[in-house]
Amino acid sequence: MESPHEHQQNLLLSRIITNVEKLNEAVVVMNKSLQDINIQNMNVELVAQMFKNYQSNVLFHLEATDNLKPPN
Repeated sequence: MESPHEHQQNLLLSRIITNVEKLNEAVVVMNKSLQDINIQNMNVELVAQMFKNYQSNVLFHLEATDNLKPPN
């Protein structure tokens, strides 16, 4: 016959296993969300870099054509 302590430990172990499985599922969902966010951030970073390059090219052109005026 099982001791009451062993039965209690088995119940606790079962709860721990169930909770760890749920935690693992939540972590998988979170990782997928973070992956999607990282992809979107890469797009934002690309647009920001393109704008920075465009701004640099405009500044170079204005300086080269002597059309650069100080801000008002």
